[in-house]
Amino acid sequence: MKPREKKTENKVFPIVGIGASAGGLEAFEQFLRNMPPDSGMAFVLVQHLDPTRKDIMAELLQRVTKMKVFQVNDGTKVEPDCVYVIPPNKDMSILHGVLHLMEPSAPRGLRLPIDFFFRHLAEDQKERSIGIILSGMGTDGSLGLKAIKEKMGMTMVQYPASAKFGGMPGSAVDMGLADYIGRAEDLPAKLFAYVKHTAASKARLATEEKTSGALEKVCILLRAHTGNDFFLYKKNMLSRRIERRMSIHQIDKIVLYVRFLQENPHELDLLFKELLIGVTDFFRDPDAFEGLKGKAIPMILKNRTMDNTLRIWVPGCSTGEEAYSMAIILRETLDEVKSKSGYKIQIFATDIDKDAIDKARQGIYPGSITADVSPERLERFFVKETGNYRVSKEIRQMVIFASQNVTTDPPFTKLDLVSCRNLLIYLTPELQKKLLFLFHYCLKPQGILFLGPSETVGSTTDLFTTLDAKWKLYVRRESAAAMMRGLEFPSSLFSPETIEREGMRRGDGVLVGSIQDLANRLLIENFTPPAVLITDQGDILYVSGHTGKYLEPAAGKANLNIYAMAREGLRYELGSGVSRALAENEVVILKGLKVKTDSANQTINLTIKPVTEPEALKGLLLVVFEDVAEPLATKRSRSKRMVPETFHDDRVVELERELQYTQHNLQKTLEEMQTSQEEIKSASEELQSTNEELQSANEELTTSKEELQSLNEELMSVNAELQTKIDELTLTHDDMKNLLNSTDIATLFLDGDLNVRRFTPQATGIIKLINSDVGRAITDITTSLQYDALVDDVKRVLETLVFKETQVMTKTGQWYTVRIMPYRTYENVIDGVVITFADITALKRLEISLRENEERLKVLLSRDNPEART
Repeated sequence: MKPREKKTENKVFPIVGIGASAGGLEAFEQFLRNMPPDSGMAFVLVQHLDPTRKDIMAELLQRVTKMKVFQVNDGTKVEPDCVYVIPPNKDMSILHGVLHLMEPSAPRGLRLPIDFFFRHLAEDQKERSIGIILSGMGTDGSLGLKAIKEKMGMTMVQYPASAKFGGMPGSAVDMGLADYIGRAEDLPAKLFAYVKHTAASKARLATEEKTSGALEKVCILLRAHTGNDFFLYKKNMLSRRIERRMSIHQIDKIVLYVRFLQENPHELDLLFKELLIGVTDFFRDPDAFEGLKGKAIPMILKNRTMDNTLRIWVPGCSTGEEAYSMAIILRETLDEVKSKSGYKIQIFATDIDKDAIDKARQGIYPGSITADVSPERLERFFVKETGNYRVSKEIRQMVIFASQNVTTDPPFTKLDLVSCRNLLIYLTPELQKKLLFLFHYCLKPQGILFLGPSETVGSTTDLFTTLDAKWKLYVRRESAAAMMRGLEFPSSLFSPETIEREGMRRGDGVLVGSIQDLANRLLIENFTPPAVLITDQGDILYVSGHTGKYLEPAAGKANLNIYAMAREGLRYELGSGVSRALAENEVVILKGLKVKTDSANQTINLTIKPVTEPEALKGLLLVVFEDVAEPLATKRSRSKRMVPETFHDDRVVELERELQYTQHNLQKTLEEMQTSQEEIKSASEELQSTNEELQSANEELTTSKEELQSLNEELMSVNAELQTKIDELTLTHDDMKNLLNSTDIATLFLDGDLNVRRFTPQATGIIKLINSDVGRAITDITTSLQYDALVDDVKRVLETLVFKETQVMTKTGQWYTVRIMPYRTYENVIDGVVITFADITALKRLEISLRENEERLKVLLSRDNPEART
């Protein structure tokens, strides 16, 4: 059906995108059956369809709604009170209310047509966009709903338990993307009420807010409930988000919404989530990330000094997609330059939404991220898990997630890169400027600031120079203005009330409980010997005081084991002392140990004490380092230079001690190694072989599963359409059967080879037919007709296509009008004949009786019988 041509006003109306997959036809019918035909909305239906079959969905849906249903053609203009259905094997977008069809870019099995359309719908219709997810398998549509919510549109999801297949609705619900959840037949009423309320409340809300100051009251309630102040966010953004929540609850006045917030703390949580705008994607603006990869990262690597750690901060990271994208870009860049410097990457990703941070730490994302991540990156940096993708361990280890409010909490420092994209646009100019000074303070000289496409450094051009104006890459510059201005951290962090109630926050973000705790910390740092708390394996759990003279980080991968960190002169004695303390469960004191420090040797006493209480800490050891002052005589003798013999004796003693320790450890190691070496070698070979086989099988199964799942969804859609057609054909068959029976005319259907195809019950009285005779030749069946030319007449009709009619008598004296006509198919092809037998016995008998009476009358008249004249 082609869209109707009519002149319509440029009237703004909601465009509703509805996505479904397996089980979608039934859900579409339930939805449209309950939607008024004059709602003023347009509905665009996106279904997973078999690309090789002609689709009949528009025809099927037209039966359940009075709205006109069209299959979309390229360039179809959307009009209200109409339904538009995507055709097979196409992706669909929308621009200024006009639908455009595109060839799918992804292979069959990886296509996400619902996400594709919903994203374009969000960009085109902004806050008027509405997205609905109905029955289906997989996760298609979830990312599209995120885009709609970002543009402040409205989202609805079918209740997963009521859907034939709950995969797609369940994914949207689990991601917290649904404004409304309900059965497919209940959603139209909620949708109609939402649209009606939204249209009526916009103008009234703007006027009411100016006079009531309710916006400030909402911010106060949010700050009391969540601890976050939204007052410095842009007011128009706050108003739109609040207005959206009011429309969902159909609350007309903002003062009533304030009361609703006071009475429903859960709504404060939902509004808090709404204001956070937690929408992000992998490689959002791919060209921007390519610019980062091509310009910014090489510049950072070029300016490296001896420090091989790359430090990046991603404030406002939401659920982690941008942070992981940054890690992937860095990993790819380092692999391409093939650096031998062994760079370590630390990405600090923060957000005030703790739930989003928890999701980000898991690193699990829906299968629909294939629209944003290339197949090469999916294969290398992700692991497929039951329809989802988990970020690989290599990438997850680069990112540290933490809950932080960028406007109030202390920042990270000595950073090479700050990626703050699409956050500043929601803040007032005052807060934007404050954060730009903060980022300048955090970055190293020549550090990079990466902003969103709609953000700039504004008036702070003395802080940053432009590296790429298009993709908003800026370089930190030394600025006298920044040095004079300094940073303004909230004074409440250091007020007496805060110190008493919450404690003080140090520059590294660690909270210290109270004045008493502060005094204890000063005493420990200045008067207590340095010490560390370790496990029985030597892993350091806690450090007290300055232990740098005795312990130092080992080269290579970070390792907090005391044996790896012990300085020269301490390693051997420390190992033997820990072994003794564990074996004897007593304090071990080693005196007069000489530790080689950066400048000279330091004599220390080493105390190793097993922890006996509390019960939960048993098995730990406390290692205390205590400096020992050298005797004055020793110092004087050294000033006069030590004689070679004395030096030689001391050296021999030291070497003997080291040798003894080495022999002890070597013997112990050899005994352990000999018992396990062969087993480990054998197990390693078996595991390696098994791992290779499993990996190969897993890749094949994953590919097959994706293809089968996609094919299954398409077949489910085809099956639903065919089932509907079968129901219609069954109904038509019943109608025809009753029609033929009601005429009481015997009817026989023969195919082109004169075999019985079908017959009515009345025909069995003329020709001896039973059900098993279907498919038999008519010449093989006994008949009571005295009609030897029946077969010849049937053949003549098939040849000439001219019907034949004759009167025939049966052996029992019955008369029938036999009518032989060609059987024409829907495609106008002759495929047999139809023979009808109309009973004319009564008519024939009447005719014979009349003829006999006529003959008798003629006889009487011919005799000139007077009685006959009378």
